[in-house]
Amino acid sequence: MPEGDTVFAAAHRLRVGLAGKTLTRSDFRVPRYATTDLSGWVVTGVRSVGKHLFIDVSARERTASIHSHLKMEGRWQVGPLGTRWRRPRHTARVVLRTDDIEAVGFDLGLVEVLTDPATAVAHLGPDLLGDDWDAATAVAHLARSPETPIGVALLDQRLLAGVGNVYRSEICFLHRVRPTTRTGDVDLPTIVETAHRLLWDNRLRPTRSTTGVTARGRELWVYGRDRRPCRRCGTTVVRDVLDGFDGRGERSVYFCPRCQQVSP
Repeated sequence: MPEGDTVFAAAHRLRVGLAGKTLTRSDFRVPRYATTDLSGWVVTGVRSVGKHLFIDVSARERTASIHSHLKMEGRWQVGPLGTRWRRPRHTARVVLRTDDIEAVGFDLGLVEVLTDPATAVAHLGPDLLGDDWDAATAVAHLARSPETPIGVALLDQRLLAGVGNVYRSEICFLHRVRPTTRTGDVDLPTIVETAHRLLWDNRLRPTRSTTGVTARGRELWVYGRDRRPCRRCGTTVVRDVLDGFDGRGERSVYFCPRCQQVSP
């Protein structure tokens, strides 16, 4: 599932291509909205909220928002009309056109058209990349469940919105704690500060990096590097699994058994 910076970057591309322009075509390839036609509506803004993406539109004092979530495989492609689609046509879920731009949402896990988009994200904690980012509230949310492993809590979008599987492993490594460490046993303000810094620094980078290096193969500390040496101490990086929050399935997590000592 994408991290918050991936969705922020997608919203940025869509905003550059569509904002202020009138839609000449809208094609929703999902049954519920198959007959929805937003031709003639003006794109008033594009924004991300955590891992959710909204394309706001208006027409004749009416407003709506095209809400999408990339889930595991989704991607938005934006380019001049006539640009070749980079994914199979049957995977397109939304096609939006203006006089000169075409935006296509492929393999989107969720597509809907909402008149009250706030309801779709009312359950989320503070957005790490939002204009209204509130670190103190994020810390308070995390602190409510001191027994929860920090590696589980960081993925709970109700506590803070934007961290995904890559960042949770990298954040824990940078703070020398195992992902299984109790949330009550870690320095939450610094954890939250690191999460915000990493996502902010990477929000528009073509290559995500937590090490400060963008050269291929050197971007990350531990994520995806199981059975390879830790960049800090040389110990073999370990891959394990952790249950998701609310028991939503196991997901891989990576750590260095030497740099990240056993939880107290």
